[in-house]
Amino acid sequence: MHSTVSLPRGPVMVDVAGFTLSDAERERLRQPLVGGVILFRRNFENIEQLKALTAEIRALRTPHLLIAVDHEGGRVQRFLDGFTRLPPMRVLGEAWQRDPGEAESLAETVGYVLAAELRACGVDLSFTPVLDLDWGRCAVIGNRSFSRDPEVVSALALALQRGLKKGGMATCGKHFPGHGYVEGDSHHVIPVDERGLDELMADDIKPFVRLSAAGLTSVMPAHVVYPQVDDQPAGFSRVWLQDILRRRVGFDGVIFSDDLCMEGAAGAGGIADRARAAFAAGCDMALVCNRPDLADELLATLADPAIAGLAERLARMEGQGEQAEWEKTLDSAAFAAARATVARLAMPPDALKGPAVGEAS
Repeated sequence: MHSTVSLPRGPVMVDVAGFTLSDAERERLRQPLVGGVILFRRNFENIEQLKALTAEIRALRTPHLLIAVDHEGGRVQRFLDGFTRLPPMRVLGEAWQRDPGEAESLAETVGYVLAAELRACGVDLSFTPVLDLDWGRCAVIGNRSFSRDPEVVSALALALQRGLKKGGMATCGKHFPGHGYVEGDSHHVIPVDERGLDELMADDIKPFVRLSAAGLTSVMPAHVVYPQVDDQPAGFSRVWLQDILRRRVGFDGVIFSDDLCMEGAAGAGGIADRARAAFAAGCDMALVCNRPDLADELLATLADPAIAGLAERLARMEGQGEQAEWEKTLDSAAFAAARATVARLAMPPDALKGPAVGEAS
């Protein structure tokens, strides 16, 4: 049995290869710069295996490493067998057109089911909700967005946030200041959005303002360049992260970089350069996904950026409630009813169409 080490959470989030941890991964996860682990579909065989994996990760350190996953619904749902199949968020936007009050109730139920099922498996955080507007231009966002209307996006995301909180989970609004207007997929290219700040504030940034005022716990910026505002992608821009997100929007939670191995991050140089640029801009935690070699390179070469207030902000990302209590909740009649409500939303025929998001090929 490996002993638990006492270490503050560091500012780097990494991934693991399979269903269990290798010795090399245990060593990597005990590096002081590591503060979290992101899981992917390749890490999920079944619920019992997932519980064993998260328990193994949590046992390595105190406070435990944060465990996160992209589990939004639609084509971005990492864990399937034994989990409620969540619809793409556009389904909720369409429900809003029929009955706004009912749509908000549904969004809250979706958030609750999403969170509680993950909490019962030892996962702290899903990177959701998507606050991007659906301009009908960006395939990688597409039906992940609630709506083109920032008021609808705000209302449904606030309801989803209430449901997530009820399910013991923090929130992550993405992709600030908005990824929905550009055609390029930042997993592969560096998209450019030519709009100015006033136009963005009047539209795409509105949901981030509304959710920040209601306790949004974290934000993930877009690997998109907005040259009217700054020549750096938002995730590497002090203007976007410090001047606009922190000061103008008033956001005080965690800023996660998007995956630094994505092509949208390549302009910042090698992996250590990318991380340093992200931290200098104002990111709290850098994600390094699907490239353990780059994770090891980063951990070997990066000096601790000593981010003020990091421990307190990361503590707010921890899942709430004991895992055993969430396991009991999942067995209750009330939760069965909530699951049934979500299952009835069903998947539209085109729900899974669109580019794969964030999985290693």
